Amino acid sequence: MDRNKNATNAAPFWAVLIDILMINIGMLVAYLLRYHFQWFVDVVFAASLLDYWPFHLLFTLLIPLWLLADGDYREWRGRNWLDHVYYIVNVMAKVLVLILALAFIFRPLIYSRLLLLEAGIAITVLLALGRASAMLILHRLRLQGKGLKRVVIVGAGEVGRRVMRTIVARSDLGYKIIGYVDDNPTKGAGEIGRIKGLGAIDALGASIEDLPVDEVIITLPWTQHRRILSVLRACESRGIATRIVPDFFQLSLSRVETSDLGGVPLISVRKIAFSSLALFSKRALDIFGALIGLTLGAPLFALIAYAIKRDSKGPVFFRQKRVGKGENPFKIYKFRSMQAGAEAKLEHLDELNEADGPLFKIRDDPRITRVGAFLRRTSLDELPQLFNVLKGEMSLVGPRPPTPEEVESYQQWHKKRLMVSPGMTGLWQVSGRSDLTFDEMVLLDIYYIENWSPWLDINILLRTVPKVILGEGAY
Repeated sequence: MDRNKNATNAAPFWAVLIDILMINIGMLVAYLLRYHFQWFVDVVFAASLLDYWPFHLLFTLLIPLWLLADGDYREWRGRNWLDHVYYIVNVMAKVLVLILALAFIFRPLIYSRLLLLEAGIAITVLLALGRASAMLILHRLRLQGKGLKRVVIVGAGEVGRRVMRTIVARSDLGYKIIGYVDDNPTKGAGEIGRIKGLGAIDALGASIEDLPVDEVIITLPWTQHRRILSVLRACESRGIATRIVPDFFQLSLSRVETSDLGGVPLISVRKIAFSSLALFSKRALDIFGALIGLTLGAPLFALIAYAIKRDSKGPVFFRQKRVGKGENPFKIYKFRSMQAGAEAKLEHLDELNEADGPLFKIRDDPRITRVGAFLRRTSLDELPQLFNVLKGEMSLVGPRPPTPEEVESYQQWHKKRLMVSPGMTGLWQVSGRSDLTFDEMVLLDIYYIENWSPWLDINILLRTVPKVILGEGAY
């Protein structure tokens, strides 16, 4: 069977070449700063760039070799940019200490130790920028389906779904889920979003022979150690890489914290909930953002209201009952994008529904007005939700606000998305919007709840802007 040889955890060869290029450019920048611009200290002894070739060579050889020894090149997939920066700074500190020590021991007058220090700083910055470029290139390639690691997940319990939602939310990791196996008939023969069940665990062997699988991820509880061993043997005999996710007694991995008590390792469990400081900072961001949006958007609000009244009969604003944090109901505000009385016609359009699960979506909904089509495509119809944000019923970023009818048909695991306030935008918005299945949307929402940080909110807000401008996945 054809295996994807490029789908490995190691860094691509061209990423190493980018590092080497950045090292050489950094040395050139340091030389220019020292001898042409003469930063900090005037030059006493003139020297050419060629005079520094021994140190140039040391930087070029030692940095990549040390990064390789520390494991940065071996385990590339799955790391974020800050992880790479940590390795770069750590290695550069060690290399710079070694090179400065050599310069101090031999004390050649022609060499400037300040230049070597400047070279270390310049190379560190350039390597960090180079890694950002390499990761951007990889992300683009993976969006095109290149270099993906194709995986099958063994087990569709809480830990298995945790792995699924991480892979769905983090396309930059470069994984593609081929499917999953589970001994529970209702799971193994079903689907979670577009992730298909391949049958019982005994069917794994046939699946990895018939499908292009690069890796198997086992998410079974440790009580099934015999099952885990049989899966490991089946994969090993077929040359398939295998990884095991420790379940910690079926706890979500993001809830596990490790500490020690006088050298005794301890595992503690924290609630999936925002701390008081996190809630305060999130609320402060919501209020600030809503006030700015309402103030700057006032002229746009007036223009949209005028267009709606000119286009069709009915009110400017549309109010609808939605379910918020803790399953508390509230009224959501939107600019009206449909004909007056559109909700009364809903039951006659059920057969046209293009969404799965409890969602209702029609790409060419006959109830939408001309102005409404534009408002939906650009998401301008959702601007009045800034009032909901000010009232504390919604947040700028969070899960999509569901209707009571949707919540009634939720499975138990779907209800995790109701643990926080719904948002005007979220991971579902920047990861496909209406093109996502309902289960995929829930996986993204739960991932957001378990991995929330102020930086994640800011990242989602920044990613929302081009999605809204381009109108991707909106209808």
